[in-house]
Amino acid sequence: MGEHLLRIGELAARAGVSARTVDFYTGLGLLTPGERTVGNFRLYHASDVQRIAAIRRLEAHGMRLRDICSALADPSVRNEQSVQETEPEGEDGTSELAQLLDALEHDLRTLRAMVDETAPQAHHLLTNLTVRAQGLITTALALTGDLSHLHLPI
Repeated sequence: MGEHLLRIGELAARAGVSARTVDFYTGLGLLTPGERTVGNFRLYHASDVQRIAAIRRLEAHGMRLRDICSALADPSVRNEQSVQETEPEGEDGTSELAQLLDALEHDLRTLRAMVDETAPQAHHLLTNLTVRAQGLITTALALTGDLSHLHLPI
């Protein structure tokens, strides 16, 4: 038989959030119930616990909920603007992702150079920025490694 499905309250308890949060994420399209009971209760996959944890980590790192929705929401819930190409090309023919990675690499080089040039008082700020960026990158890598287990639309 299939995997064990959870009612909203059970999912919320396992994920450490309120049932209202689960309902809110469902309304945004971040969670999709696996089935409904005869009494019309929503049932969720156990893997949605990890999905909620990933969403919470992204929020904790300062990512806006609408950006999380754009990246993770069910394609049937996405607006028409976000349903364009999976990876649009830039003006020079390279993918948008490649351009963003190039910009990130440039910003990291700039940040490294700033460490040597800034006053010691600014080192705390630069350290916090570096830790936050590393946390986001780690979370993104974990999400992309876990896509097949989280029932995420690709």
